[in-house]
Amino acid sequence: MGQPQSNFLRLFNFIFFSLRYNQTMKLFQNIPKTVLILGAASLFTDISSEGIYSILPLFLTQVLGAGPLALGIIEGIAETTASLLKVFSGIWTDRAKRRKPLVLWGYGISSFLRPLIGLAQSWPAVLVLRFMDRVGKGIRSSPRDAMIADVTTSSNRGASFGLHSAMDNAGALVGPLLASALLSFTGIGLRDIILLSAIPSLIAWLTLLAIKEKKSAPKKIVKASHFMRDWGKLGAGFKLLLGILLIFTLGNSTDAFLLIRLHQLGIPLALVPLLWGLHSGVRMVSAFYGGKLSDRIGRKAVILSGWIFYALIYLSFALVAQTALVVAIFLAYGIFYGLCEPSEKAFVADLAPQALRGTAFGYYNLVVGLFALPASVLFGWVGQTWGYPAAFTVGACFAGLASALLFFVRPLYKPSR
Repeated sequence: MGQPQSNFLRLFNFIFFSLRYNQTMKLFQNIPKTVLILGAASLFTDISSEGIYSILPLFLTQVLGAGPLALGIIEGIAETTASLLKVFSGIWTDRAKRRKPLVLWGYGISSFLRPLIGLAQSWPAVLVLRFMDRVGKGIRSSPRDAMIADVTTSSNRGASFGLHSAMDNAGALVGPLLASALLSFTGIGLRDIILLSAIPSLIAWLTLLAIKEKKSAPKKIVKASHFMRDWGKLGAGFKLLLGILLIFTLGNSTDAFLLIRLHQLGIPLALVPLLWGLHSGVRMVSAFYGGKLSDRIGRKAVILSGWIFYALIYLSFALVAQTALVVAIFLAYGIFYGLCEPSEKAFVADLAPQALRGTAFGYYNLVVGLFALPASVLFGWVGQTWGYPAAFTVGACFAGLASALLFFVRPLYKPSR
């Protein structure tokens, strides 16, 4: 049996046959308290944000009359904004030697401005508020990821990022389920649901106050060309990973198009957020075990498996039109995130010097998010011109190319045992 197939078998055996209570409790014992607090904040944040996100495409297209190209522009600009700010917040947090202030500011901006989307009367207004929401995300993400890396080691880093991602996706499960229940049983409209998201947002921000960050002397700032000097210290292996991630990201457009595709194929409006929530449940389960597996067999093997799986899912969306089968494919799509989100972040932390982890996460988030704009606009343009099946095929091709390149890259480190 070949090595890639062996890794696939080990992955699925690990996910589906290790969900016993005692073993699961043992896995949680090595997770630092800081990671648990950040995970709780992400849980409530995603109850708010993903509750909105699950109905935002429908709010834009049905209430405000926006088309797929406008949706691509909104989501692309929003994610690009976040990505640009993640670089600066990452560099700043390394130089100031503080993570918590930026984390608090980032979550605060999003928490207070995101619910105002419910008051928007046109899609440009949604664009402005999504832009500000992503400003908050851009400020907090790199310092938060660096904080997780600071309190972990290579032996529990994948599991810690996996747990954080799992709690993040737990919120992404609860939020859409609440939105679906409100749409189905209360008669509350889309605008009111968005406004109510302010409640879990506030809880998330208050949770972060429990973090206790050790104070340290600020790093002496070198005046001459420190920006390029820090980039040079990140190393060839890290830069190679970024280059391959760039190619993959060009095919990784906003998931809002998947929600629209589900509705096109006959899924009722009220069930779309429900399916998004169930999809997040799959992400929640697979994220922790995907991150834990990367601690055992290596980051690259798990990332490669996830990218190949992504390409197959997108091809399936291009070729399959049966409603029930598309729903099953959409739910399976959550496994991709479980494999790649924690493993990629743990890989970045492994490759970056400790003093430049915030900077490394800034560049990682820059690549992942900056090309969200061309990826989403490209998908929207192809979908509007030639149809959604053609757009999904283009995304699958980019993922396949990135997978092929990553497959031939020699492992950059040995996984901890």
